[in-house]
Amino acid sequence: MKLRITAFLLFILQVSSYAQGTLDDYKRAKEVRNNFGKIYNIPQQITWAEDGGSFVYKLKQKDNKSILVLVDAQAKSKKIIDLEAMSEQMSKLLSETVPLNNSWFVGLKPINNNEIEFTEKKKVWRWNVSENKLSIQKELNDNERGSGYWGQKWDDSKGKPIESPDKVYLAYIKNNNIYVRKKADLKSEKQMTFDGSPGLYYSARLDWSADSKKLSSSKVRKAEVRQLTLLESSPTDQLQPKLQYRDYAKPGDALSQYYPVIVNVESGQVVEVDPKQVENQFSLYNIRWRPDNNAITFEYNQRGHQRYDVLELDAVTGQTKPIISETSKTFIDYSGKKYRKDLEKSNEIVWTSERDGWNHLYLIDAKTGKVKNQITKGNWVVRKVINVNETDRKIIFEGSGRNKNEDPYLVRYYTIGLDGNGLKELSPELANHQGYFNKDFSKFIDVYSLVDQAPKALLRDAKTGKVELDLEFADLSDLTASGWKAPEVFSTVGRDGKTDIWGVIIRPNNFDPNKKYPIIEYIYAGPHSSFVPKSFTSGLSGMYELAELGFIVVQIDGMGTSNRSKAFHDVAWKNLKDAGFPDRIAWMKAAAQKYPYMDIDKVGIYGTSAGGQSSTGAVLFHPEFYKVAVSSCGCHDNRMDKIWWNEQWMGWPIGPQYAECSNIENAHRLEGKLMLIVGELDDNVDPASTYQLVNQLIKNGKEHELIMVPGMGHSSGGDYGEKKRRDFFVKNLLGVEPPAWNLY
Repeated sequence: MKLRITAFLLFILQVSSYAQGTLDDYKRAKEVRNNFGKIYNIPQQITWAEDGGSFVYKLKQKDNKSILVLVDAQAKSKKIIDLEAMSEQMSKLLSETVPLNNSWFVGLKPINNNEIEFTEKKKVWRWNVSENKLSIQKELNDNERGSGYWGQKWDDSKGKPIESPDKVYLAYIKNNNIYVRKKADLKSEKQMTFDGSPGLYYSARLDWSADSKKLSSSKVRKAEVRQLTLLESSPTDQLQPKLQYRDYAKPGDALSQYYPVIVNVESGQVVEVDPKQVENQFSLYNIRWRPDNNAITFEYNQRGHQRYDVLELDAVTGQTKPIISETSKTFIDYSGKKYRKDLEKSNEIVWTSERDGWNHLYLIDAKTGKVKNQITKGNWVVRKVINVNETDRKIIFEGSGRNKNEDPYLVRYYTIGLDGNGLKELSPELANHQGYFNKDFSKFIDVYSLVDQAPKALLRDAKTGKVELDLEFADLSDLTASGWKAPEVFSTVGRDGKTDIWGVIIRPNNFDPNKKYPIIEYIYAGPHSSFVPKSFTSGLSGMYELAELGFIVVQIDGMGTSNRSKAFHDVAWKNLKDAGFPDRIAWMKAAAQKYPYMDIDKVGIYGTSAGGQSSTGAVLFHPEFYKVAVSSCGCHDNRMDKIWWNEQWMGWPIGPQYAECSNIENAHRLEGKLMLIVGELDDNVDPASTYQLVNQLIKNGKEHELIMVPGMGHSSGGDYGEKKRRDFFVKNLLGVEPPAWNLY
């Protein structure tokens, strides 16, 4: 009998030791978040002085106290600014206690190598380092927070008068037409156009030529803008609910059309663009005068995003001709990769293009449009242009994927001549680099790290990459002492058996290889970028907290996302439901084969916004693999969401691909467990998208859960949503009843 009891107790102990999703796990997950702040000596708020000779940054030290560091970049010296002394002086001047240790220094900037400025308590302050003295520079008026939002339209039928460069004339819109008069003579008013009307007006975005003889504008055929209606159920200032409205164009909506014009003020001649050259616009903008004042150039994005032109309108002949014309059978990534720099002295244009299959720089003859030379080339990508020096004919840029046998997403800095010669790497360390350049681009602070490597900060020469000063090296000792484990970078081939797919694996602090861990994927598959973290961070969007409950949490960049080849990106074209799932599934299967403790039969997924669309899509289109999903503020039908993002990837005109990719149209496919979270005031993704999905799930008898958060906008649901998401995974992947919230 005693033996049986002992065996039973041993069994209970064994089971409990392998238990997951317990109250202790929840308590530890909460503690994990508290440990994220145990990282010290990482520069924040790095800001250069206007003269480029000094810079300042904020630093949290191991004693949890913060300091400001002022660096003289010429003398290669550092000065420490004691925030306690600064706080003491500010408190005396204001007759109130003002703790500055954990403040975010708004408007922080160095004035020179001895003084800094910042804003606090509606005042601009200046600190003199050598004198250790704080002074008030000026008082600030109360500024009301702007009520703008992403889709808000500016009424360009009205606007303030525009002064000519010679300060003689004013140009303005009146009665939908263009008028000009001398500044000092009200009676000199002259009407320049006569065919403007409310539905076909001249834009108030007027621009004078440098010689003050001509004006540019656009004739605008106005389109009605759709209004998004939101119900605020629980306003703070009244009992009854409120309706809110937003400008919100959706895929397929009519768009205003812009037709550039040039007005000769002296002769009265009006020259208009050839409408056939700019028909069916998605956008037309960036109107600018040529240096000789004889023409304007502008950028024209044809609807469908398969043609993108830089066009010229001649001020004398009225001829409209293309300077640069980009075309694609899929999409032109105008929103993420386009770069243009006009070199006026040499009449050239620096231009980005994916025409050879990779995002690279080209030097274009600005008069003829011919490619003078390709500046960068190879199976790698230019990520961002930092500076083009027309005098030295050098470019500084960010690139990734150039170095073989390493993560192709790691950003490094390079310089190259406009002729394509002299390519030099400025940041040779194997890491993801973030540069902060001074005004003349002669120096930069390089903060670099990996997800599993502590950040380091250096001052470098921007021409050679030479290290001029070691600044900081992060201290992770307290974080690692808490049990924190860095993510593991993992790569394998994707769906085609040859393209490498990269991601990270996060394990709980009490990881035990003898246990079985369900897998949870955090997904964001927006084609506009790539999303797996490459720099060091301790938090990673709640992934660590989830892992602590007894899961392996992963994040992956599959095909269809950006910052690789054009072919890699094109997988998303008219096919957002793909979301890289064949690559993600192949990646997780390879990881589970290497690590048998990853339970490939129990896979969950969650995401927000585009990730909300994809996470729901996972259990609709791949129910054989994904069993549980939590989706926050998802775009569940691309016809319901904002126009630019969805037409960019799904194409125009609206075709059957929209319905094929719609979670709403495919709601009947649901087999697994699904929780939907949405904020009632989401003005980024129309919340009706979620409600329509719920409607179809109900009609098809599909079990699901809906969490609507009153007063919340575009988010994952805040702390409430986070708790609901964790509990949902614990219950449906671990088969454990979550503990009550009041217990932890």
